[in-house]
Amino acid sequence: MSNPFGSLAWLLPPPSDFGVLCRGALASPRDLGQRLQWLASHALDEVQLNQLAKLFARAREAGHSVAPLTPFKLGLISNATTDLISPALVATALRHGIALECIAAPFGQVALQAFSKDSEINKVKPDAVLIALDFRGLPLRPTPGDVTAAQETVTHVLDYLAAIREGIKQDGGTICILQTIARPAEPYFGSFDLVTPGTLRHLIDAVNRGIASSLVGSEDILLDVAGLAETVGLAEWHSPVEWNLAKLPFASTFLPLYADHVCRLIGALRGKSRRCLVLDLDNTLWSGVIGDDGLEGIIIGPGDATGEAHLSLQQAVLSLRDRGIVLAVSSKNDDAVARSAFQTHPEMLLREEHISVFQANWNDKASNIKAIAEELSLGLDALVLLDDNPAERGLVRRLLPQVAVPELPEDPSLYARTLMASGYFEAITFSAEDRKRADFYRDNARRIALQKQAGDVDAYLASLEMVIRFRPFDHIGRARITQLINKSNQFNLTTRRYTEAEIRDIGRDPNYYTLQVSLADIYGDNGMISVVICQRNGEDWYVDTWLMSCRVLGRRVENAVLSQLLGEARGRGIRRIVGAYRATARNKMVENHYAKLGFSVMENQDDGTVLWELDVAGPSENIPIPMTVERFGFDLVEAP
Repeated sequence: MSNPFGSLAWLLPPPSDFGVLCRGALASPRDLGQRLQWLASHALDEVQLNQLAKLFARAREAGHSVAPLTPFKLGLISNATTDLISPALVATALRHGIALECIAAPFGQVALQAFSKDSEINKVKPDAVLIALDFRGLPLRPTPGDVTAAQETVTHVLDYLAAIREGIKQDGGTICILQTIARPAEPYFGSFDLVTPGTLRHLIDAVNRGIASSLVGSEDILLDVAGLAETVGLAEWHSPVEWNLAKLPFASTFLPLYADHVCRLIGALRGKSRRCLVLDLDNTLWSGVIGDDGLEGIIIGPGDATGEAHLSLQQAVLSLRDRGIVLAVSSKNDDAVARSAFQTHPEMLLREEHISVFQANWNDKASNIKAIAEELSLGLDALVLLDDNPAERGLVRRLLPQVAVPELPEDPSLYARTLMASGYFEAITFSAEDRKRADFYRDNARRIALQKQAGDVDAYLASLEMVIRFRPFDHIGRARITQLINKSNQFNLTTRRYTEAEIRDIGRDPNYYTLQVSLADIYGDNGMISVVICQRNGEDWYVDTWLMSCRVLGRRVENAVLSQLLGEARGRGIRRIVGAYRATARNKMVENHYAKLGFSVMENQDDGTVLWELDVAGPSENIPIPMTVERFGFDLVEAP
């Protein structure tokens, strides 16, 4: 398995009775959403994806609940046939926790669907539209050797794509997923294709650079089909036979791979990307068993094929940490012995300071992983376990099905490739705060250690010397605000999702009061950790969104935020704050949020939403007036 990409080799093969399981799934619809996700978690081929899509359609027609899957509407426009692509997307989305409704436009109607307000796509107002064009659907006219004509062609193609995006977005918040173009495998000048302006290869390369550049600073996102095709091989990706017979844009064998890459992006849009990589040690980060072989007996580093294989994995892991992925260790080992490799082995790239939580003991791996999630204040569905031992992988899959556990090949040379191919950490944005995230979580683990030592909560919070900052929404924080809104699930009162464009409009609307909250302490800057949106309705403020990063739980940030809200509300003539709690499968931890802050129940709505109210004038025994952030142990450095 030198190339895990095309075969989805990080996933388990489907059960031998997959078809039987699909046919019998609706007989007992309890926990149907979880069972659909489990069925989708295997390396399914195009036939099995179609089976699963049909099962999902029958479940929806019968009115069965598919909780906890997240709904998403995807429009699909293409110059090619989408009859096979749509069901593959629907089935694959289940793997990523998404209940996908795919609205595919008729064959070839790209411009009509984009520009007409009455088109099938624009009428349903999807959450996103996949613009699935390949080189045969664009006005690419080769003019070998003619620089001016080549530049005009590239400009014309990019203008055409920009117009399509504009047409789709004419009514507001729809996100466009724009593909790069996979160039054909056949050269016309040989190696000279890349040198000669106006060749098809030269034009496509320029268009792809233009597509990528056009998305910088935009809420629209990129699907790098060109990179995907080159990874598996252009001659394999393009199937002239299937194009001529059925107008399929790529070989049907790559349908599962293509669908997985699309659905990774959809999952990332809904906050489903993983955030923490849990690492086994023996025979994963190095070759050998450190407890038996000793520090000098483990194999890692240059000059040895096996040692270099494990070194390449550590390089890949460090590259993930550099973009904000949190690292943890879970190993059956003596703690001091396990740490010695990180502390003193000269060839180790990973060091203790790179690891946010280090669990080396003789407990079972599932218990250790639960402890890691709790210490990091992350859900289990944010974790990925990398472990060479099939028995340990099987145990975690059975006991903690929310944790992603990629299959690993026998050859450690392929560990890094398999991990990176899996796409568990798919990103659609990258900010300065993302870059610092791993440090945030490492520092938070140190805070927890300090809290255990301090014992008294008030003394602990005082020792942190916390500094809080409140600001309204602005263009600088907009991407991070959007990211928090779409990723936060546990400490999130309503779990409403917004695009970056919608956040921009809310920030400009005088009927809204917005708040982005940042926190720093003696261990470092936590960055933006809370977002609040209040909508004015007469003399009321309705709390549309209130969320907080779980890494600052227990630090009374919510009290300080309410203090800020009350002060601003009084200054703006607001008499009452109305908060809503909409229960989901993952936000039960904030069920009593408003009660703890002194709100009273106002109304229980038919959809299960509970409305709470607080008189801004007070007083309340739980909310002393005047209420200041300093009372809760914070220094306030800036207020809007």
